[in-house]
Amino acid sequence: MNQYDRIFNSEETSTEGLSPEEGVAAIAVITVTSNSQVPPISTDYLIDLLWETELFDDYSEEEMAEMVDTLRGLAAQEGLGAMFNAAYDCLPDELLPDAFAAGVMMLVDEAGNIPLETKGFLKELQQALEIEDEEAHAIIDEVITILNETEEEDYDEEESLEAEDGEDEPDESNSVIYQSPAGNFSVPVPVHSEKGGSIEEQEGVVGFSDDFGRLLRIDYYPISAEEADKMESLGEEDYLNFFLVDSYVEEAIFGSIPNSKIEYREYLKDAMEGSYFVVVNMPHGSTLSVQKNNELSVRLDALRGLIAFPVDDFLYVVSCQRTFFEGETPTPMEQEVEGLKTQLLNFIDTVEFT
Repeated sequence: MNQYDRIFNSEETSTEGLSPEEGVAAIAVITVTSNSQVPPISTDYLIDLLWETELFDDYSEEEMAEMVDTLRGLAAQEGLGAMFNAAYDCLPDELLPDAFAAGVMMLVDEAGNIPLETKGFLKELQQALEIEDEEAHAIIDEVITILNETEEEDYDEEESLEAEDGEDEPDESNSVIYQSPAGNFSVPVPVHSEKGGSIEEQEGVVGFSDDFGRLLRIDYYPISAEEADKMESLGEEDYLNFFLVDSYVEEAIFGSIPNSKIEYREYLKDAMEGSYFVVVNMPHGSTLSVQKNNELSVRLDALRGLIAFPVDDFLYVVSCQRTFFEGETPTPMEQEVEGLKTQLLNFIDTVEFT
């Protein structure tokens, strides 16, 4: 059993029948809801993405909003597995590529790429919709091209409007901001309540996690005069290696998760003006657990990426995890490492240190 069997191999059924158009939109809703790496997409933005397909040309904004809201309610009430089965049952063969394209649209990031950590879901969706590899690649390329062209058009239009107005409109954001009790940093909360997102904090640490295995954690320590002297004496690279590996990982991971080991380590001289990055293999070390046949819960395997760096008077360790669900085949370690590193650096970019 892998992470997405509960969606694509579910035996649950829905009490609601869907139209073919609703089936395509349902795949989009399933994609957004089941990928913790994808920030919540507003109904308006989801509609804008769906309008990139010709299938919804005759739908008004009100009709689209009602349909998407209904599907989101159905997903919450009956589950993603039941909704996928309802969507699949209503889709004729000629609309299966459109449904796959709708899912792809939800995953393309601002840079016009599909994040590595979402490709497992996309492959499962492709197989569930019975899309051949060659056709899937063509659909993905076409979707990325369309969205990039749309973004360029929107940018040109915004530039024109700004020139006419003579000034930029203020940027408004609905992100929830977490503020450190010590006042040393703030960060938009990277998990969302509809995916079981929660915040756990203790003195010197805050963790963000959800029901889909997402974990982002920030540990922070005031740098004492003694530690500052040690850093100067050893040099930043050696000190960060010592602090992260011999102190933090040794105590926080090796001491509590048997058979854990470091798979990769690297000094990143250009990240945060000098940081140390490691990847730890943690058998049965994920924050997620599974239970079989009424037996005790067993934690899933995971990789943990950690990066340590100083900012002003604090030393930080920022970490994330990659959970391996039952039956899931890991990608080559170099790809896993790169995915964890990218996730950490992208998260750190959202942190405002004060």
